[in-house]
This record gives sequence, structure tokens and C-alpha cells, in this order.
Amino acid sequence: MDDTTLMIVFFVYMAVMLAFSLLMIISTWIVFNKAGQPGWGAIIPIFNMILMLKVANRPIWWIILFIIPIVSIVVAIIMMVDIARNFGHGAGFAIGLIFLPFIFWPILAFGKSQYQPA
Repeated sequence: MDDTTLMIVFFVYMAVMLAFSLLMIISTWIVFNKAGQPGWGAIIPIFNMILMLKVANRPIWWIILFIIPIVSIVVAIIMMVDIARNFGHGAGFAIGLIFLPFIFWPILAFGKSQYQPA
């Protein structure tokens, strides 16, 4: 491959990644607003995790658990299950939030899901 082809591939890749990033930011922003949290928190790195814990009705001190390697995975799964449950969905939707977030977060944001904390 010559340099021009590599540059085109790079720019296409960057455009796709930018589109996915914007989709996720907008979706998270809307989900936070639906849950009564500030939407702009979606763009602040650690604060967005604190807001997700609030949406999941989990204690804020759980943010410390994200520092511990294996525990962070378990905490993230529990958080996604709780977020799905608080929006009226089940464990299958939570699995979608975990493995296909670019599909399921927009469904949560733009769909008819209402925030109903347990």
C-alpha cells in the first residue's frame, strides 16, 4: 500500500471512531437527563462514572472499586444490570449494554424507556 491509501484508510477510520464517540456521548447525555442527572456529566471522565453509579442507585464510594483490576469488571457488570433494571429492562438488555454499547445506549436514550429507580 502506498502512503495515499494509508492516509485515506486512517482518515476513514478516524471519522468512524469520531461518529461512534459522538453517538455514545449524546446517548449517555440523554440517559443522564432521563435519570434526572446533569447530561453534561457524560463528557467529564470520572464524574460520568459517579453519575452512572447514581443512575444505578449504587453508593458513590463504589467509584473506588473501579481502581481494583478484577473487581472493576464485576462492579461495571452490576452497574449495567442496575441501569437496565432502572429503565425497565432485564438482564438481556444489560448484556447488550455491556457488549454492544453503541447499539443499546442509543436504544435506552432515544427509545421510550423511562427511568424508574427501584
